[in-house]
Amino acid sequence: MIRAVYLDIGETVLDRTREYAAWARWLDVPVHTFSAVFGALVAQGRSVREVIAHFRPEPDFATQRRAMTAAGLTPVLAEQDLYRDVRQTLQQLKQTGVRVGIVGNQPAGISAELRALRLDADVVATSADWGVSKPSPDFFARIVQDARCRADEIAYVGDQLTKDVAPALQAGLRPVRILRGPWGHLTRDATLEARCLAVITSLAALPTLVASAENQGASAENQPPSPENLRASAGGRGQPGEERPDQGRG
Repeated sequence: MIRAVYLDIGETVLDRTREYAAWARWLDVPVHTFSAVFGALVAQGRSVREVIAHFRPEPDFATQRRAMTAAGLTPVLAEQDLYRDVRQTLQQLKQTGVRVGIVGNQPAGISAELRALRLDADVVATSADWGVSKPSPDFFARIVQDARCRADEIAYVGDQLTKDVAPALQAGLRPVRILRGPWGHLTRDATLEARCLAVITSLAALPTLVASAENQGASAENQPPSPENLRASAGGRGQPGEERPDQGRG
């Protein structure tokens, strides 16, 4: 059963086209040139910081971002920055009764801009708000704390294998990989994706996915206990109350 759905921000909720165009203007390179280099480096497993450093090694990324904002080049989030499937999906998820969160690696100020868009989410937070960023296990532990349910009852939706899927699995959450944005189109891993709750191309698939997981849980609860389960509940060797090593890991 899924009791909470948390979504990454960049390229899951937000289409970062305007942000990357702003970086191209700041770096004084054509947008198509920036995009081509960006894609080539992402395919090599590089980060946004490394893309910026490729064009301008100094000063560091954070300093450049502050300077770009001070110059009035950083766009304030608006409706056009949301992927088209976001609003309806969030509304439908809320109607199912699950807790909905929007949390990801973003600088200070982005959470306030997201809240100003009045999205149907119980919590909106960034790594800057929480003081910890992905892929740190502490980031996902914070999600579990916020959700107030078991880790395996939380779906975490994101586009990146290294920052979303792998660490969510390690933390016991159920990742949903969305194939969009540069990482969604350029990086694949069949082994990791096979361990996901699902691999999707649109957030519109989430409400059905959550309902399906809930129905599967209900069906399992309604099944009569098998002889193996009866033996397990008795300790596996006919000794009531003796706990097996693999019990209690919820």
